[in-house]
Amino acid sequence: MVQAICVHETGGPDVMRWEHIEVGEPGPGEARIRHTAVGLNFIDTYFRSGLYPAPAGMPFSPGNEGAGVVQTVGEGVTHLSPSDRVAYVGPLGAYAQERIVPADRLVVLPDGIDDKTAAGMMLKGMTAQYLLRQTYSVGPDTTLLFHAAAGGVGLIAGQWAAHLGATVIGTAGSEAKVELAKAHGYQHVINYRTENFVDRVKDITGGKGCDVVYDSVGKDTYPGSLDCLKPRGLWVTFGQSSGPIADFNLALLAQKGSLFATRPTLFSYIASREALEATAGELFDVVQKGIVKIGVNQEYRLADAVQAHQDLEGRKTTGTTVLIP
Repeated sequence: MVQAICVHETGGPDVMRWEHIEVGEPGPGEARIRHTAVGLNFIDTYFRSGLYPAPAGMPFSPGNEGAGVVQTVGEGVTHLSPSDRVAYVGPLGAYAQERIVPADRLVVLPDGIDDKTAAGMMLKGMTAQYLLRQTYSVGPDTTLLFHAAAGGVGLIAGQWAAHLGATVIGTAGSEAKVELAKAHGYQHVINYRTENFVDRVKDITGGKGCDVVYDSVGKDTYPGSLDCLKPRGLWVTFGQSSGPIADFNLALLAQKGSLFATRPTLFSYIASREALEATAGELFDVVQKGIVKIGVNQEYRLADAVQAHQDLEGRKTTGTTVLIP
């Protein structure tokens, strides 16, 4: 038996329990892995709280990304072997010392990327990739606003967008986080606790607004994010750390300049094996070249996931956090 964080009922961080579980042997197309590190992400709190329903029902283990070592593989698995170092995003269940994963979701790690870095960057890094390279094609002519610039996705996106030549504007909630974002590619960072981010974006852009706004905050930045866009600009709402947006009025898109809006999720962008390998491959490339640096700013024992969630939701963390089994 191994140990895992289990959720038997949804709620606050204290519903998570450190328990013994049976893992079993992998079936056809599966692999059993031993985790060396697990990523902490805001989406983990959505499943724990019940905002997102767990696909397999109760009980479940949270967590959507991890890195580790292949222990055994099931029938038909040819691209993996025992002792391979691997990482993955999805399916749910990463908060465990060992687990079974569909083999087609596992990617082999290159030698230049260590396990903690991999565990902390797969979801956030591939999210940054699809946001900047697929949802909107960011380039030298792009002016963008990225909320939560000092968060895990934000710090990766700032570096990557700056490398692509964009004008990169961010928001953050403290002066320390402002300085952190500035050190990660953002030319302009707005402290939303002391400044009106809509007014500041208009000042920075000379009244023109942004081509694209990336918004993982939700309730607290709506509808202000729409007011930061140029006519026919794109609002990318990919999270809701402050709570879901209620009563979204589609007519606002017309009123504010024939705007576009999308609610993407990473899993739609990596649904096929080919798409997964391409997205992960580009992430590995920019990290190995030093274009994007992944700083693991916090580490917790996996058994201390309750404290990790409390700190995450209390906005006490910055950048990347990993849980160590």
